Amino acid sequence: MARYTEAVCKLCRREGEKLFLKGSRCMSNKCAFEKKSYIPGQHGKSRRFKMSDYGVQLREKQKLRRIYGVLEKQFRIYYKNAAMMKGITGDNLLMLLESRLDNVVYRLGMATSRNAARQLVLHRHFTVNGRIVDISSYRVKPGDVIQVREKSRKKEIFHASVRKVKEGKLLPWFELDKARLSGKFLDMPKREDIPVNINENLIVELYSK
Repeated sequence: MARYTEAVCKLCRREGEKLFLKGSRCMSNKCAFEKKSYIPGQHGKSRRFKMSDYGVQLREKQKLRRIYGVLEKQFRIYYKNAAMMKGITGDNLLMLLESRLDNVVYRLGMATSRNAARQLVLHRHFTVNGRIVDISSYRVKPGDVIQVREKSRKKEIFHASVRKVKEGKLLPWFELDKARLSGKFLDMPKREDIPVNINENLIVELYSK
């Protein structure tokens, strides 16, 4: 499976804001973005330019891709599916990305980042409705139960991660049982509840050209 393998901190610097791709490290003084918030490259500090409308739209699309860890080809498929669904295309796009299994594992607090969640899913640590799923892009549906598989429940990494989930901080479309390392995807999220700093209308404009 193709995936991005270079330094992820460069992605935050390129977009000019923290994308929280390394979990708790992004909140510490080790965060590279705090030390180098300028664009990567030899002339990153001195680069000053005004972006065109196309450039603004492109950057918004790239930022969303990088937040969810989706490659360009995958993203185009998500957009195509979102455009064919009923409702607002931008909202549909975000809902499809939010329903990815790796994102659900991250949102439930069973992993510290989406990258970590993707690795854990690929290593067959999770079940959906009792069946092992090792596809990070698997689409979780309302009512599905996501749980750490029985053989993996003794691993401290999962217990340590869910302990950090504070009461009342879980997103409203999830239900979490910390003792059983189990969560439920209650419903598709509404746009206003999805905590991502994205203007999805710019992405729709980009693909509408």
